[in-house]
Amino acid sequence: MLYGIAAAIAALLLAALLAALLRTLALRLGAVERRRGRLVALLGGPAVIVATAFVAGAGDWTDVAPLGPAAGRLLVAGMVVGALGLVADLRPVPLPVRAAVVTTAAALTVPFDELGPVVGVLAVGWVVLVTLAFTSLDHADGVMGTVAVVTAFALSGCAAAEVMDGLATLLSVLAAALTGFLMHGWPPARIVPGRCGGLFAGFVLASAAVLVHAGRGAGPSVGAVFALTAVATADAVLVLVSRRRAGRPLLSGAPDHLVHRLRHLGVTAQGAAVLVGITGFAGALVGMLIDLGWVGATAALWVAGGAAGMVLVLLRVPAYGASLPGKPQVGAHLRVRNR
Repeated sequence: MLYGIAAAIAALLLAALLAALLRTLALRLGAVERRRGRLVALLGGPAVIVATAFVAGAGDWTDVAPLGPAAGRLLVAGMVVGALGLVADLRPVPLPVRAAVVTTAAALTVPFDELGPVVGVLAVGWVVLVTLAFTSLDHADGVMGTVAVVTAFALSGCAAAEVMDGLATLLSVLAAALTGFLMHGWPPARIVPGRCGGLFAGFVLASAAVLVHAGRGAGPSVGAVFALTAVATADAVLVLVSRRRAGRPLLSGAPDHLVHRLRHLGVTAQGAAVLVGITGFAGALVGMLIDLGWVGATAALWVAGGAAGMVLVLLRVPAYGASLPGKPQVGAHLRVRNR
């Protein structure tokens, strides 16, 4: 218990310190992104990765809190995926390349021996989709970090209940590191996680969800996993359906995500991040309760219904060719770099 508290504090402080230092470096290097007329640093992801890997690795190396083979392999694979995201933040990397790397990493972490070949392949595909969905949550300040924090805390509780202590330690350290990052990434953000942070957090969380629920009943597992990642799923569905209806390219950037539409309704940037965070917390809580057996798998249907209702309502909010209140319309993800 004492080590867990100390590890969380260390990860939080280290991530906060690294985020401040990397912000200065990013501004000097020109590794920035334009968001609503202002430039923000892009190197928040490395701060989260380094803080998580250092604290979790120190516990494993000293044998105070060993990660174990599964969690250790997950951390290494997540770091590789995060490194790809860092490259993508600095120079264009095609989506198929990103998806291929995430797929390979997922195939190395999914427990095929417990799931079997068919379910294992489905789990790999699900990890890839959720990882990319978490990356797209970084469409506004504080959103991805907030959703990832509540998801990591919930999954940590699920792992602890399954006596998967190494995985629970890794997830709690990740949650603390993300919290430290949010000290600088809360709107108006001074630094953002970028694809690096989104890929790392999304991959670790999606893969951890598979590890926690491997070998368990299909109904509770599917229900819990969906509830834990409902916000990222809803945002992805909202964007894909909206662009399909508008005849726009599915993979092109546009201000049509959850927070963009909330902002068009007059919600402040801070208020939108809080609303999405509360929604993510509600879904994660339901997922954890299903995992613990305190509620049935059918509770996930309430989450699914709420997510579907949210998508249907927000689809009615104009997203293309409109400006936020008092703000000129600019590209949501225009990256500006000095090469």
